[in-house]
Amino acid sequence: MIVALDVETDRHALDLVRALHSQVDLFKVGPFLFLKYGGSLLSAIHAIGAQVFLDMKFHDIPSVVAKAVARAGEWGVYSATLHTAGGVTMMKEAAAVPKRPKLWGVTVLTSFDQKDLTKMGVSRRLKAHVLELSKLASQAGLDGVIASVQEAKAIKKACGKAFQVVTPGIRLDKKSDDQKRVQTPPEAIKNGADFFVVGRPVVESANPVETVREIYQSLGKKL
Repeated sequence: MIVALDVETDRHALDLVRALHSQVDLFKVGPFLFLKYGGSLLSAIHAIGAQVFLDMKFHDIPSVVAKAVARAGEWGVYSATLHTAGGVTMMKEAAAVPKRPKLWGVTVLTSFDQKDLTKMGVSRRLKAHVLELSKLASQAGLDGVIASVQEAKAIKKACGKAFQVVTPGIRLDKKSDDQKRVQTPPEAIKNGADFFVVGRPVVESANPVETVREIYQSLGKKL
C-alpha cells in the first residue's frame, strides 16, 4: 500500500506518517508538498523510518531528466516517476543513472478517459495506448509503470511479472471524482498490481489508522 500525502502542511503529512508507517509500505510525496517544503520533508519522513515515493512526474529533455533522477537518488527515495511520453531516449538515460531510485513511468493519468485521449489527438484506444507505453518503458529499462487497475493485467502479461505495476485512482467504492478510472484495493490486487495508491480515502478519514486496517481486511489480511 502507498498512501498519498496529498495534504496542505508538513505537520499533517508527518502526523500521518507517524501514525501509519508500521502498516504502510510507501508514502507518496507529490509536487505540492515537495515544492513547499523541499528535501527537508523527505529527510523528516526517513527519520521516522518510512520510505518515500517521490511523484514529480519528470518530463523534459533526456539530460535534464537524468539529472533530476540522480538528485532524487541523492535524497534516498525508494521510487520516482517520469512521463513515458518523454520518449524512449529520455527513459533510457534516466534508467542508466547510477544509484538511482526505482523508476515508474506514468502512462495515462487516471483522471483521463477515452474522450480526453481522443481530444489530445491519440488515435489508439486507451488500453492499447497504455500497453504500448508500458512496453516502451520496459524496453527502456524502467522498473515499472503507473497505470489504472483496468490495464494492470494486460501490462503484466505483456511485460512480465517482474515489471511493476502501480495503480492510483484507488477508492474504497467505485464512486469517482476527478479520477475517472477508479477501482477498489481488492480489484487492484486481483489484477496484478504490485502497489496501489490510496489518497483521499485515508488522509481525509476521521480515523486513518482504522481506514488502513479496513483496507487490509478487505484484502483478507490482518494487522
